[in-house]
Amino acid sequence: MTSIFSFTPRNIEEMRQQVVEKFASLFESQTRTNLFASNVGKLVHNINAEIESDLLKSIHKIENSSLTESERREISSCLQSAVVRNSGLDMTLDLLLGERERQWHTNGRHLQQILLEFNQTTEKLVGTLIEKDLFERQSHVLESIILSHEKVSQWKAFVREILTGFRSIFPFNFFFIAFSEEHGLSLFIYYLGDYSEEVKISVRKKLAKEMIGQLGLPGDAPLDIEEFHIPIPEAFDSIEEIEMITVSVSIPELETLNLAGLLGVAYGSVQKLSPQETSVVRSILAVMVMVVGSSKVLSKTLAELEYYSTHDPLTGLHNRRYFNEMLEYEIGRSERHNHEFSILMLDLDDFKDVNDTYGHPCGDLVLKQVAEAMTSSMRKGDLVTRIGGDEFAIVLTEIDKEKALIVAEKLRGELRRIPFMGTNGKTFHITTSIGLVTFPHDARNSSDLMTGVDLGLYRAKEMGKDGVCVLDSIDDHIQANRGSRNYVETLRNALSEDRVIPYYQPIIDCKTGNIFAYETLARLIEPNGETVAAGAFIETIEKYGLGRELDRAIINKALIAMRGKISGGDNSFRLFINLSAQEIQGRGVLGFAEQLCGEFYIPPHVIVFEILERDAIGDMTHMRKFLSDLRKKGFSFALDDFGSGYNSFHYLRELHFDYVKLDGAFVRNILISKVDYTLVHNLIRLCQGLGILTVAEFVESAEILDELKKMGVDYAQGYYLGMPSPEMR
Repeated sequence: MTSIFSFTPRNIEEMRQQVVEKFASLFESQTRTNLFASNVGKLVHNINAEIESDLLKSIHKIENSSLTESERREISSCLQSAVVRNSGLDMTLDLLLGERERQWHTNGRHLQQILLEFNQTTEKLVGTLIEKDLFERQSHVLESIILSHEKVSQWKAFVREILTGFRSIFPFNFFFIAFSEEHGLSLFIYYLGDYSEEVKISVRKKLAKEMIGQLGLPGDAPLDIEEFHIPIPEAFDSIEEIEMITVSVSIPELETLNLAGLLGVAYGSVQKLSPQETSVVRSILAVMVMVVGSSKVLSKTLAELEYYSTHDPLTGLHNRRYFNEMLEYEIGRSERHNHEFSILMLDLDDFKDVNDTYGHPCGDLVLKQVAEAMTSSMRKGDLVTRIGGDEFAIVLTEIDKEKALIVAEKLRGELRRIPFMGTNGKTFHITTSIGLVTFPHDARNSSDLMTGVDLGLYRAKEMGKDGVCVLDSIDDHIQANRGSRNYVETLRNALSEDRVIPYYQPIIDCKTGNIFAYETLARLIEPNGETVAAGAFIETIEKYGLGRELDRAIINKALIAMRGKISGGDNSFRLFINLSAQEIQGRGVLGFAEQLCGEFYIPPHVIVFEILERDAIGDMTHMRKFLSDLRKKGFSFALDDFGSGYNSFHYLRELHFDYVKLDGAFVRNILISKVDYTLVHNLIRLCQGLGILTVAEFVESAEILDELKKMGVDYAQGYYLGMPSPEMR
């Protein structure tokens, strides 16, 4: 296809020729007219001269004739008058011819100027139309270069599509793209038309060498050539007349635009190009450089994204997304063919210690080695995946529970025997906990299968780790888990609707019998008005991370109630407030309480925060800092359920508590159990020796209270001394 504008300059040239010819004809006509007028003037002058000569002769004759004087004067006067008129006529003719000559010269100069200006105008117009033609042709090429996902993912075909349109506007025969790859130099050759093998060999050798030379690359660079053919009606048998236009990529462009090793592109054509066309082709090639390079970069990036959408980048195993897809597929396949299959869920025991001890790079190497060991241990049809962190999942196809258990135990043993190298040069080993479920015996859908295998994994952890757990009656476990999961939403709603409130149980001073303090106890108010004690929901609160919300709700309401009590003139008591274990991690609860105390004018020393013993001693590092921050702010601390962890009394050497609350499970039996009596008695003596005040819980009778007083307990609380109430009484 040729642009219609390519014919216009030729038409303008023809028009200019016609105008010049007409101007020449006009000049010729004027010259002829001027010459004719000059000749006529000369003729008239000659005739006038002859007439004047004849008249003068006649006058002379008359003067010498025999005529009377009167007759001679009359005739002579007439002839003299004729001579004068003839001279006047001659002068008038000279003036006329002079004016005619002046006009001719003037018109000639005007015509010459018009012709010159016309010629300049036509030259500018031709140049403008040539530029417009090139611009139109360039625009047609650039309009075809539109990136899209489909084109980028198939960048070679995209280049072919561009070249097809390019060639229809700027005819050429060959196109080259040079890439620097890891293995060497890649050269992509596009043939426009069908060529003989001889021509192709010449193209590979001669033109490829010429292009490499223009790119400044070594002539002996190893080439990996890939060829493409674009069919067109005509082709050529020789490449001798081919002219190359090459555009290279500079190093700054390569680094800035990330053109994936693109070195340059080249355009070979037998058609002679004008300087303007060559310039336009170079500009298009410059665009092609960026488009081709960017397309390859994007194509590679998309391929990587597609790969990593289903693979774990660290281990190369398939990821959770792929696992979920294949699990659904395997369920459908097993249902169709009446097969069983099993799922193993693996978690490396205490893997956090590896990262903390040897660093995350070492931890990454461990995960890679574990992945390799799993892959090498499985059959070809099994699926090994990393679903996150140090958790792995394996689908064992067409295998029942008994055989899957054998595989799991074998894999656990193999992983246990692998020696890993630490950063200190010493080796270490890891263990693995594994959960196992089988389809369709344990569950018939992916959700229940995953819930079941998760529960099995957690149970393996609880049973001491380094083991495989297969749950019986998995449906019961799943239903219990769902009940807990549903209940947490009920608790979320209760917290957001402000239906979790504090109740207050009095703590009595055993020496005076007066109320020394109140302990805040969380209560849930159901929509029907029923009150639910904390024991029914506190485990779910802690499991699903709602302790922070619960603590702040109770602290806020309790301090508001205490402000009312203090403003009434009663500020002699303490307020014990339970905190969840997560607050030891420094979640800001102390700052929150400090701010409220400031707003409500409550002295911090009357607030006693208490945490269960098992939680306090389970995170000694954070517990030290927590106690330090607590005392800096002026608060006191009580260790709850003291005695339940009596095998860890060494922590009493490192931490100091203001109060300890004796575990009520021991207190309630001191009258009937010698062991509990002895235990409580010795705990009280231990605290007295350490200067720690004691609070006995679960005091349910006067007899228990009397016995505790004899033992020297400082404070007591229980149903006998006062029931929890929504008011501080």
